[in-house]
Amino acid sequence: MARRCESCGKGPQTGFNYTFLRSHFNPHNKRRWLPNLQNIRVNAAGQVKRMKVCTTCIKSGKIHKAG
Repeated sequence: MARRCESCGKGPQTGFNYTFLRSHFNPHNKRRWLPNLQNIRVNAAGQVKRMKVCTTCIKSGKIHKAG
């Protein structure tokens, strides 16, 4: 489960990197946006374990940090 939030399942997204020119031809390359994952210690069902969690889940209060 690399690069995926263990809480909400958020993973990488793909799209195009556009270079805007003044002509009708816009060359573009594919790219990826990775989620902001953090390795934190979490209280899960009374046990402390390490999880990869996105910062959105940490800020919203879905995750309770151990400590």
